[in-house]
Amino acid sequence: MNNRAGRYVKQIEGYKSFVPKSLPPDPPLQFDMEMIALLSEADRALGKLDGITETLPNPNLFVSMYVKKEALLSSQIEGTQASLVDVLETEERQTQDAREVTNYVRALNYGISRLENDGFPLCLRLIREVHHQLLASGRGSDRSPGEFRHSQNWIGGYGSTIENAAFVPPIVDDMTQALRDLELYFYEEDSMPPLVKIALIHAQFETIHPFLDGNGRMGRLLITLYLCQQHILSQPLLYLSYYFKRNRSEYYDRLMDVRNNGAWEEWVKFFLRGIVEVSEESSRSAHEIDALRERLMAEINAWGTATAVNAHRLLDLLFATPRITREGIVQQLGISSPSAGALIEKFIHQLNVLVDLTPERSRRKQYAFQQYLSIIGEGTE
Repeated sequence: MNNRAGRYVKQIEGYKSFVPKSLPPDPPLQFDMEMIALLSEADRALGKLDGITETLPNPNLFVSMYVKKEALLSSQIEGTQASLVDVLETEERQTQDAREVTNYVRALNYGISRLENDGFPLCLRLIREVHHQLLASGRGSDRSPGEFRHSQNWIGGYGSTIENAAFVPPIVDDMTQALRDLELYFYEEDSMPPLVKIALIHAQFETIHPFLDGNGRMGRLLITLYLCQQHILSQPLLYLSYYFKRNRSEYYDRLMDVRNNGAWEEWVKFFLRGIVEVSEESSRSAHEIDALRERLMAEINAWGTATAVNAHRLLDLLFATPRITREGIVQQLGISSPSAGALIEKFIHQLNVLVDLTPERSRRKQYAFQQYLSIIGEGTE
């Protein structure tokens, strides 16, 4: 079968691998009224979300949590069994699944730093570097992190054999050419709207499937990196994996429909709907978080100057690190253990902010900012 997305080629071993055509699609995408309306709505929603970083008093308090949420959701799509609470544990106490999510956070921060601080372009080399961070430890770390594959892989199907696979990506030679073409498309100056362009890039990357492991997570990382590189997002506040997780079957079906039938328009519309939904949800969450912070600050102000100074500092710390111990407060705020204990008591009984999560028989007290976690953790259950 041959369509505008590519063709299947039978290999000597008997299986059929896919050879993708280069982007953009030919014949060109058809921008019907529905797609134009979705694109306009997605642009507005994403612009509103990005504008939040200018209106919140301290957006940096929230960005790290948004990144953790996207990392968790993207990893959950691949079957990682971890919760937001697991991810917030100190790294040495994390489960293997939680460490995979931490690797994702590290990989995203690394990629954004390379783009913004080092002036590095979005390119195949950067993708390999980010992938190396993504699979730095844990599951997949023995599967050539940071290297494009030198052997065949396949996706899904019944059993674990290539003959029963749901989809076989391009063989190595075809993969190498497809990656070169994709990199050229990164830089191609055309009239394609950026949100549509990254929809095409993501689908093409998943089809090429250039790594032995971590392709799904890397492909979703690529969305955020592209949006930041294009200055469409000034902060990585879009967790599109929430939409992909919620619509997992359709997500995979739309990608397969592109490969099998060249259904690019349907994929792009699905992608744009996701941007609209998640941007609006993220904006609502950010406003809820801001309202929560303003209310708590007002209550703290009523305590009096001496107590309020450290209480404000602890509140800011909790927005960045909503799971904490007394020792952590002592270390982060540079105050005595008795002072930390007095603050904790106030935050539990007067503010109703902290919840004691200390396991039975544990002498190490652990606390969580549950109201904040309930807002930020929506969809990660």
